[in-house]
Amino acid sequence: MSNRFRRIHYGWVVVSVTFLTLFFAAGVRTIPTVIIKPLEAEFGWDRSTVSFAVAISLFAYGFGGPIAGSLVDRFGPRRVMLGGLALIALGLVPIMWMQNIWVFNLLWGLVVGVGTGVIANVLGAAVANRWFNKRRGLVVGLLGASVAVGQLILLPGMIALASDSGWRAVVSALAFGVGVMILPVLLFMRDRPADVGLQPVGGELVTKTGAPVVEPSISLREAVKTRDFWLLALSFFVCGYTTNGLIGTHLLPHTVEHGFVEVETAAALSLMGFMNIFGTLASGWATDRYDNRKLLAIYYGLRAISLLALPFIVETRDLYLFAFIYGLDWVATVPPTVNLTARRFGRASLGTIYGWIFCSHMIGAGIAAQAGGIFRDLLGDYHLIFISAAVLGLVASGLALSISTRRAAQLASQPA
Repeated sequence: MSNRFRRIHYGWVVVSVTFLTLFFAAGVRTIPTVIIKPLEAEFGWDRSTVSFAVAISLFAYGFGGPIAGSLVDRFGPRRVMLGGLALIALGLVPIMWMQNIWVFNLLWGLVVGVGTGVIANVLGAAVANRWFNKRRGLVVGLLGASVAVGQLILLPGMIALASDSGWRAVVSALAFGVGVMILPVLLFMRDRPADVGLQPVGGELVTKTGAPVVEPSISLREAVKTRDFWLLALSFFVCGYTTNGLIGTHLLPHTVEHGFVEVETAAALSLMGFMNIFGTLASGWATDRYDNRKLLAIYYGLRAISLLALPFIVETRDLYLFAFIYGLDWVATVPPTVNLTARRFGRASLGTIYGWIFCSHMIGAGIAAQAGGIFRDLLGDYHLIFISAAVLGLVASGLALSISTRRAAQLASQPA
């Protein structure tokens, strides 16, 4: 083994495995936007009926966050990844033979929902927290970008595959990818730096006297009594409402019904995914350097402006402009939200508390997914629901600026 390879900290191997796992889980999450119209055509289900299954899945995905946080604290990321991948595969494979909506509600809604929720950015935050005392914000941004990479690479291919071979081919391909990911997790994933005889990147944290830092821990019961917990949870609720739930579920059907052909939308989604990668990585870099509250206020404000314009977009160039602006902050909110949670409540409490903040994100997403279908069926379009998302984005900007910068404890510490 070369000396150059040996100088690469094993934490980056762990990040690579985690990135790929989150990548495929994110690809699974994009299935509904591709198969909504094919399901309607084959089974005669209306938009609100299919959206209800998506809403169940988003709620289950959200509650998978706290489950992941507690399981990672108890069993480590490796076992949680393996369990989540197995659960996703178990839910996807039978979907290809379903005939009734209750089967879709059960398999996609509950089984795949919980499985993907366990493998979500709560897991990524825990990995970054365990393996990195330096460049942690950048790592959280990198792992958050896995969602964008999954969108950029997988979604256009899924759209093409659905057009050529049907929606079952899409489900089959992703089930295969999830199954393949079990092998690298088994071979290369490790729970802590100590498992391979290392310290975290940046070294162990010590006080000015050289003693190891004892990280503060705040229970969930204590956290929910604070104003900052609810400011973080409510702003992240809006994040879920304006991303996974609304755009992630309904943008493709909206654009097709608004006169765009699928190839144009696929190109816009690819651009959105590319800008998402850039925006999330830049957000991770900025999170380590600037006021996280101001970053969140900017992200939510830009998102609100782009969503307000969406109902009025009828030209392809304007759709690409929307994808450019909106894509910049799709997941950019994750690094500062994780960092604010860790600073306010302590790294030792991050898994549990951020798990519940992430749950609020997915509750917002579930409400938006269902509301989008209902509004579409009642009004014939998505215009009012997009405007509601824009208003909530502006509200979230104000909530973010109100979060306290107070730390869980004053730690005069530095990397060893």
